Amino acid sequence: MQASQRPQMSGGVHGLYNQPVQQGQQYYAPYHFKNNNCYNTSSVTQFAFQTQNEHFFTLDSLPATDYVVYDSPPALSVSSNRSPLSPQCSQSYMSDLHHSSDNNTCGSPFSGCSGVDDGDLKHVLRELENKLLGPESDTDDSCSCSFNDVVSKPSSLTRWNRVLDMAPSLNLKELLDACAEAVSDADISTAEVLMNILEQRVSVFGEPMERLSAYVLEGLRARLLSSGSIIYKKLKCKEPTSSELLSYMQVIYNMCPYYKFAYMSANVVIREAMTNENRVHIIDFQIAQGSQWMFLLHDLARRPGGPPFLRITGVDDSQSAHARGGGLQLVGERLAEVAKSCGVPFEFRGAALSGCEVQLENLHVRHGEALAVNFPYMLHHMPDESVSTINHRDRLLRLVKSLSPKIVTLVEQESNTNTAPFLPRFRETLDYYTAMFESIDAARPRDDKQRISAEEHCVARDVVNIIACEGADRVERHELFGKWRLRLMMAGFTPCPLSPSVGETINGVLKEYSPNYRFAESEGALYLGWKNRALATSSAWR
Repeated sequence: MQASQRPQMSGGVHGLYNQPVQQGQQYYAPYHFKNNNCYNTSSVTQFAFQTQNEHFFTLDSLPATDYVVYDSPPALSVSSNRSPLSPQCSQSYMSDLHHSSDNNTCGSPFSGCSGVDDGDLKHVLRELENKLLGPESDTDDSCSCSFNDVVSKPSSLTRWNRVLDMAPSLNLKELLDACAEAVSDADISTAEVLMNILEQRVSVFGEPMERLSAYVLEGLRARLLSSGSIIYKKLKCKEPTSSELLSYMQVIYNMCPYYKFAYMSANVVIREAMTNENRVHIIDFQIAQGSQWMFLLHDLARRPGGPPFLRITGVDDSQSAHARGGGLQLVGERLAEVAKSCGVPFEFRGAALSGCEVQLENLHVRHGEALAVNFPYMLHHMPDESVSTINHRDRLLRLVKSLSPKIVTLVEQESNTNTAPFLPRFRETLDYYTAMFESIDAARPRDDKQRISAEEHCVARDVVNIIACEGADRVERHELFGKWRLRLMMAGFTPCPLSPSVGETINGVLKEYSPNYRFAESEGALYLGWKNRALATSSAWR
């Protein structure tokens, strides 16, 4: 494929849901990792942070509190792969756009705020209009016009020629934003012209923004053509074989610390919560390959006084089974072998169904066992009240609370794409994945074929899903930690403070990666970020 050609996606697009904006809800703004400053777009407040080594950066998006900020050591990034933040690479509902209601503004990773008010947005669009058409354009200055008012309704061929002439001077982000606005207005002619221009600028072999833009463009094209289940046919995606997908996932896992952040932080919390327990039951709602529990088995084997009896219930879905090339019995057999080698009494039971289908009888809870529940990048796949009257997201949380677990661990992407309308969701997605693609780029050479394949099969599908799909077809539905906090508390949970050992463990993990990865603790949650953008949070509840 030439650099100027539009890439063809070969990974299936999975899941989808859409939700209306909810007005008047209070959310915590997402983290922005800044040197010496915190910026809260809703209330400009400065916070001081303590670091392990030095005052390196501060955070600025959550309510005032005591923050502990950590800085990863100056180590070079190590080759690493696996779809950052979507446990199976096949399902991931990754972003929940920065609050898009009048009362909710949140800082977006790069732009400072994705919840731009109408006045600011019109100002930005007017500047872009002037840049494209020049000060002497024949638009009516007496009306408030958006970029689409000018480009999507050209009054002459001259105007179109001006747009095309100016296109080389526009950066990819400007072109993508203009194209997204045309798609949002169903202005097919304008969108097609901009897409043709974009096709000459994107490349799956290029810089991070060029690679991401290739998949964003694919999502815009799919949205323009259709939405819902038809997207599969429009994209002509070919599902990779199970062995191929597993290989791609492993590449992402090794390139980036997102999964290690999830696994290690949850394991430390669970291990400490079960210190004095002799019988432990873990319910993992995204068991995947079961890799997380291999680390815990080794830790429990070294526990003073001997290991407890450990029972794991692994909840699965069809995508996980496809990635493994088999059912849950493969996970159970693999974990049983590790447990035997470590001398840990062990039992495994699989629940081959999605989270939406889980009922009490599927979880096999037994009296006399201390219960831990793990939600690793999984709850954002669950439709909530904006998608279904059943509201599986909150239903599952209430079900888990009824089991009286000793500890619940939650890891999610720090993004706001759940209930946001298309345009702010598009901009949030572009910002979020720009940071992610930059972090992936730091781990492998630009022309590394494994990296290209991993991005295409494990990350691109999430991007396309968020942009192209609506309603029940959009499965990538992320929320910010503040919203997760509200959901958990409404379900009856209380936050469990993280011990210093959790931060120490993550700091050790990040030593293997680029110093641009940073993490901080606030409001009971641990944040992992790339440069000035938070990408994931880990928290504990009881």
